[in-house]
Amino acid sequence: MIELHEKIDVPRPVREAFDYVKDFRSTREWDATASAVEKLSAGAVEVGTRFRVTCDMPVGSVDLLYTVTHLEQDKSIELHGTCRLFEVTDVIHFSTSATGTHIDYRASFSFHVPLGPTVAALRKGMEKMGFESVQGLKAALEDDYPAPAISAGNARADRWVLPGIARFSRRGYTLGKRHWNPMSAWMGDKHAVITGATSGLGLATAQSLAERGAALTLVIRNESRAQELVNTLQRETGNPNISVEIADLSLMSEVERLVERLLRTGRPIDILVNNAGALFNERTLTPEGLEQSFALLLLSPYRLTEGLKPLLLAAPQARVINVVSGGMYTQPLKVRWLQAREENYSGSVAYARCKRALMVLTEQWAEAWEDEGVVVNAMHPGWADTPGVESALPGFHRITRRILRSPEEGADTIVWLAVATEAGKASGELFLDREPRTPHLLRKTEGDATERDALQPYLDSVTAAKKRKTPAKRRSGARKQAATAG
Repeated sequence: MIELHEKIDVPRPVREAFDYVKDFRSTREWDATASAVEKLSAGAVEVGTRFRVTCDMPVGSVDLLYTVTHLEQDKSIELHGTCRLFEVTDVIHFSTSATGTHIDYRASFSFHVPLGPTVAALRKGMEKMGFESVQGLKAALEDDYPAPAISAGNARADRWVLPGIARFSRRGYTLGKRHWNPMSAWMGDKHAVITGATSGLGLATAQSLAERGAALTLVIRNESRAQELVNTLQRETGNPNISVEIADLSLMSEVERLVERLLRTGRPIDILVNNAGALFNERTLTPEGLEQSFALLLLSPYRLTEGLKPLLLAAPQARVINVVSGGMYTQPLKVRWLQAREENYSGSVAYARCKRALMVLTEQWAEAWEDEGVVVNAMHPGWADTPGVESALPGFHRITRRILRSPEEGADTIVWLAVATEAGKASGELFLDREPRTPHLLRKTEGDATERDALQPYLDSVTAAKKRKTPAKRRSGARKQAATAG
């Protein structure tokens, strides 16, 4: 038997340290030997929860199947792991210290075959491994990382355009994650509002934030899917604090009523994710007379964010995350083009123009709200395999499906912008794979100050015109909160 014993002190409350460690998926962030981790059990982490951890160890690469055998909240957790070569018992104790939390970590390895004369060398190698792993945990919980910056490789790729575009694929994600910092920030006191959460990036974001303990308000269009969505997320994550708001965000009347409902609650919003969107291959006007791409992709997040600003200001440091698209790299900001016309209509071009405008709004909000403590950033998910891409761009999906990112990989930067401490040190940026990237790959898309200055006045004028046409008496039966728990 080989026994490892390490102790560390970290400047974090016990609750935060315990919650980070007990979900053993965090080991891939701080244990250099853990190359992959998968949670095999649904629900909250409890006795009986199982994990698969792939480890690179002195005895070779092994898949460890871990089971939580004991868990006492904020005090101790014990896991038993087994693989083809050995069994291991990890016992981790937490206690309050003068600086935050004291962590006592013990691991006992029992090998299936006699080690003979190799035991001394093996013990030395495993002791080094154990020390480095726990020091990695210490660094993760200290959570003192610099403001995000673009790597030299991505800066070169952006300058050469085609290499930059190539990194929209799964390979870009794979290359990027080699250098990522852990995300140990505690989310148990955060409230996130996520639009477009029934599938794809929105659903992946909701699941990840729910697993981290955040309270969620999910904005979706289809009322019939609300309860199923809540039930599924609660079952998978063990988080009861999930509610749904029903609103068709292509209709400004419904955006306004959603804003009113949320304002009435008075509940601060720590994270607002403007994710809802669709690519419309045929030009359509909404019942309010607005071109549908413009209404859903641009005017809706503008009105929603502006309307919810009082609740963003009520949070200690709110974060607004706008989901844009690589398509915007082909389009400059031209305000007169934002509502696509009938002649030569292209759904992908209309989509790209609205996403370009949303990027500009991101920069403007960041500058205007800097002194008010609201951080605003945009993110590009890369080429992700979502239901929207498959239905709206079937040809693109067919050609690229082998290199597309999963929804979870596409949503990773959304989650990082919502969670990571260092992400709060940047505002007004465009991120891909947790790095700030240029918002312009082509000089022709840079636009001019006149167009930028005209953007918000135009959006305000469209809103004012719509309000003048709306009867004073609102339609009856305004849709309210559809499903809630916790």
